[in-house]
Amino acid sequence: MPVELIAEKPASARPIHLVTKAGFETAGLDAAARDWALANGFSGKAGELLCYPDQTGHLAGALLGCATTREGFSPLATGRLARHLPGGDWFFAGPPDEPNNATLGVLLGGYRFTRYGKKQGDTLRFVAPDGVDVERLNRIVAGVFMARDLVNTPTNDLGPDALERAVRDLAARHGADVSVVVGEALLEQNFPMIHAVGRAAAQAPRLIDLRWGPKDAPCVTLVGKGVCFDTGGLDIKPASGMRLMKKDMGGAANVLGLASMIMAAGLKLRLRVLVPAVENAISGDAFRPGDVLKSRKGPTVEIGNTDAEGRLVLADALALADEEEPQLLIDMATLTGAARVALGPDLPPFYTDDDAFAAALAAEAGRVCDPVWRMPLWAPYDAGLSSKVADVNNITTDGFAGSITAALFLKRFVERAATWAHFDIFAWSPTDRPHGLAGGEAQAIRALESLLAARYPA
Repeated sequence: MPVELIAEKPASARPIHLVTKAGFETAGLDAAARDWALANGFSGKAGELLCYPDQTGHLAGALLGCATTREGFSPLATGRLARHLPGGDWFFAGPPDEPNNATLGVLLGGYRFTRYGKKQGDTLRFVAPDGVDVERLNRIVAGVFMARDLVNTPTNDLGPDALERAVRDLAARHGADVSVVVGEALLEQNFPMIHAVGRAAAQAPRLIDLRWGPKDAPCVTLVGKGVCFDTGGLDIKPASGMRLMKKDMGGAANVLGLASMIMAAGLKLRLRVLVPAVENAISGDAFRPGDVLKSRKGPTVEIGNTDAEGRLVLADALALADEEEPQLLIDMATLTGAARVALGPDLPPFYTDDDAFAAALAAEAGRVCDPVWRMPLWAPYDAGLSSKVADVNNITTDGFAGSITAALFLKRFVERAATWAHFDIFAWSPTDRPHGLAGGEAQAIRALESLLAARYPA
């Protein structure tokens, strides 16, 4: 159910006791509540939830079993409360070990994708514990929900046209400027690979460019892969491989969610967001295996596989971003299945040559329970991208280290940015978790928001 975070505790608010299996007997419950719990077999096991009555039989409070060790998403396990408590006013009976994460878990757990008729249910009003920054948590949750909504929306309602409208709506809320290069104008303005990938679709390919913040502030540029659907092109995917391809714009969804957080917080930076928005479709005008494309930066690219299209549109957008010499350049993309094979759905790999940035991000990721994992830009693998007819191929032929070689391909198009980082995200949760149902997911953007808020405070 939807969750509203409130600062003051109403008299009607009911307590939630966070207990562990070892500490159940000392959880501060009165005798009646403890007897009720024991009679119902409650043991304090992680994830176990039980509501208990008062002496008149009315709902009095709830118990939630919590893990005894901090690992994975365990600090966000309070998200279970949003799905299983009845509506009304609630508060933590005692201070959680991690008040911000415990509260964030409740808020994230309240997400529902309701565009096509699913019901939200009653609102759960939750009292923020002492020390929790309510406004910041609301900003973060709004960004996460924006990313989830965009990824969950099917392509018939979120093609390049609608993705552009989503960017314009976001810009309007925060006073940002948007410019768009569409269709044949991509060739005129030297974005040939974005044009090639998207030209076969009914909706024209485009490069969406959002700008916000003072011109004299440090420049932070976000680039998000906006492939609204990926058939694989002429190297067509099997049906099973296309089932989730509405989420192939998950990189764009995530950078827009992060941009929402940044602008709402008023961070002291100059933000640029670039989204190459295309559909990799099949028609008589589709680009082909064996084609050689010229890139914005200049190098020619042989197409070894039309299903490796995301790196092509990103390369043109990264080249544009790099021309401005940003202080920080981040790209996010649902780029390779190899990343999922290596690290699974929960743990997005990222690539950077900046050790200080990597260490700072890892620290923030751990603190806010938004995991990432640094992978190497192993230079010897770059030779696998060689081509006999062009400067580079868009794939290797040996099938090894697919996520690394994709990152090395992108690295060729970034030279001037002070720091560049590439995130190969999944943007999807295949299973329900306490802090979110199966479906579109925001990955790495809460960790990045925390790092950027520390570097460029409002």
